[in-house]
Amino acid sequence: MSSASAIYFVEGVLLVAIQEDISDTDILDLQEALSERVVDEAARAVVMDISALEIVDTFVGRILAQLASVSKLLDAQTYVVGMRPAVAMTLVELGMDLPESKTALSLTHALRDLRGERRG
Repeated sequence: MSSASAIYFVEGVLLVAIQEDISDTDILDLQEALSERVVDEAARAVVMDISALEIVDTFVGRILAQLASVSKLLDAQTYVVGMRPAVAMTLVELGMDLPESKTALSLTHALRDLRGERRG
């Protein structure tokens, strides 16, 4: 896998950091590596941090949705964290959503939710 993304395993959760310079090839490699890691680590969740992405195109948006769908099929709940307002608006303008994902403002919020500590 390239330096454009990294996968870490913490507390039964795969943390995926996606860098701003990720290429189409890198994101396809990430898709394969992530699906293998979900199974190998028996991950209960995947948290994708996209805070480094300033913009997204339809390809990246579609792959994010596919990553979430694959994770769900492999029995791992998926969170997308760190989404910038411009990225959210672009996804809406492109008619894309991430139906298989939950969103959270940050990694901390996602992990809190996964631990069942979220309040009101």
